[in-house]
Amino acid sequence: MCSRRPSWNHGEQRRTEREQGLPQGSAGPSPLAGDGRGWRLTGSEPLTILPLTLEPEAVAQAHYKACDRLKLERKQRRMCRRDPGVAETLVEAVSMSALECQYQFRFERWNCTLEGRYRASLLKRGFKETAFLYAISSAGLTHALAKACSAGRMERCTCDEAPDLENREAWQWGGCGDNLKYSSKFVKEFLGRRSSKDLRARVDFHNNLVGVKVIKAGVETTCKCHGVSGSCTVRTCWRQLAPFHEVGKRLKHKYETALKVGSTTNEATGEAGAISAPRGRGAGPGGGDPLPRTPELVHLDDSPSFCVAGRFSPGTAGRRCHREKNCESICCGRGHNTQSRVVTRPCQCQVRWCCYVECRQCTQREEVYTCKG
Repeated sequence: MCSRRPSWNHGEQRRTEREQGLPQGSAGPSPLAGDGRGWRLTGSEPLTILPLTLEPEAVAQAHYKACDRLKLERKQRRMCRRDPGVAETLVEAVSMSALECQYQFRFERWNCTLEGRYRASLLKRGFKETAFLYAISSAGLTHALAKACSAGRMERCTCDEAPDLENREAWQWGGCGDNLKYSSKFVKEFLGRRSSKDLRARVDFHNNLVGVKVIKAGVETTCKCHGVSGSCTVRTCWRQLAPFHEVGKRLKHKYETALKVGSTTNEATGEAGAISAPRGRGAGPGGGDPLPRTPELVHLDDSPSFCVAGRFSPGTAGRRCHREKNCESICCGRGHNTQSRVVTRPCQCQVRWCCYVECRQCTQREEVYTCKG
């Protein structure tokens, strides 16, 4: 499979998408929704927000409005407005992170339910689930921004400048490295710096950094050989991020081994008071710093069971489960119902030249398991 140079022409890219019948920049359905006071993701937002055929003044106004529609703090809105590509990258990152969260927790009691009041209530508390949300969000933004730089969708960054690449022409021909240096620096500034006074903010920022560090740990060097008859006379290399699904798997493992730091929490407000050092791996020396030095997720509060409907989730009643995998756990000992239904699915698919997949429609009976209320 050949690498190709990044397309810097948005018009060419859109024409190619139309000719091939591809969706033109759709972010896909997003599970996130606001609380009614701010901008909401409906699943139909285009990734390409800017009408690039407009005059520069109109383009600036368009991306300013796109930034204003996002629920950002003043500093974040200012950073968003600096580059026309930031707003669409934020939308892409939010959607990508939320979908990956739902995938990783599809067999858990908490299945990354982020609609409406559940998300707002969850973010007020220092649960393990909250730690994962901060980490997956910062990882998603770092990943999406690095990819946007290499794809030419940003004005303030381009391809990664690897120090060992001397032949610029070979570099351009062979590929374009994901600009992790720029994206990680942007994300750290965008999400705020560590405060020595606000303990909850320190925990959140620590978990944000874990997401960035997991992205960095997954960077691989990809090389391509050039030469006569397959010889490797010239080798072109560039840095490439791991697929985001791999990032999600690593963060899910960190969620399962997250460290709890002691806290006193105001039940009325959900705000953390004093915290004490975690026990075990990576704790700061002498107890001076309660946060671990290693890239481990940390949380302040014990998580609820998520079994019944409440402030943090709709509960598991009526939830589909897999009898052999997780019905006993998800249904919280209440048992499950079994229903039989007939479904039709594509089967016996074959690739036809050129260029489509031909499938038969097969009907089969399957059993569906749902948790009792």
